[in-house]
Amino acid sequence: MITLGILGLIKRDFAALWQPVPKGVPVRAALSYLCAFIPLASGIGLLWERAAATAARVLLALLLVWLLVLRTPLIFVSLTVNVWWATCQTAVMTAAAWVLYAWFAAEWDRRHLPFATGDNGLRIARVLYGFALIPFGLAHFVYLQVTADLVPGWLPAHVAWAYFTGCTFIAAGVAVLIGVYAKLAATLSALQIGLFTLVVWVPVVAAGANASQRAEFVVSWALTAGGWVVADSYRGMPWFVLGKLRTQLCRNETYPIEEANGS
Repeated sequence: MITLGILGLIKRDFAALWQPVPKGVPVRAALSYLCAFIPLASGIGLLWERAAATAARVLLALLLVWLLVLRTPLIFVSLTVNVWWATCQTAVMTAAAWVLYAWFAAEWDRRHLPFATGDNGLRIARVLYGFALIPFGLAHFVYLQVTADLVPGWLPAHVAWAYFTGCTFIAAGVAVLIGVYAKLAATLSALQIGLFTLVVWVPVVAAGANASQRAEFVVSWALTAGGWVVADSYRGMPWFVLGKLRTQLCRNETYPIEEANGS
């Protein structure tokens, strides 16, 4: 977040993660500075224990407003790739910020906002992350050739890799949503995003990227960090657990027994 803030201040415009931002947005220039200052200040605050709760709260508020006001409504107006791809990117970062907020929530937050802190907050964050992963995977099928062209030349079967990574994103999203092997799914999806950054975008940037490619690298890097934060929210949980699905199956098995016993 610190780097995103610095990039925004240097460019005097929205960093890649916040784009696209319509030209007609009110007070656009002031908003761009706000979207640079808050990530910069929040990133620094998260490194300081006494300021972590406030930093996480402010960062989550910004991302949540961005998601609900400037991203989600556009889905109902235009279902172009730029719209829903940007929405999913914001959802991943909002999920990561929500995890941080749930972790660092102060006593005031836990008392006045119990629905957004603790385990409740973590559940919301994971749902956001799961929903965001599914369109990421679908995009690999909708834009199959574009995705295949991004596969490094030293790897064989570019189209097969595009299909495979699309399927894994969708599978991971569904697994996180229903709680089946959710820790494994979240971790592998974060690893996959990280590998995209390392294998695809780092060589492109090292070779001399254009502005668009540098923006993709910054976004991929931010999404990698966001994915790992969400994956880390499962710390202490077993890797192979059926979660919600197993709970539901147990309940379904219990009800007939209770009925047979006259309960």
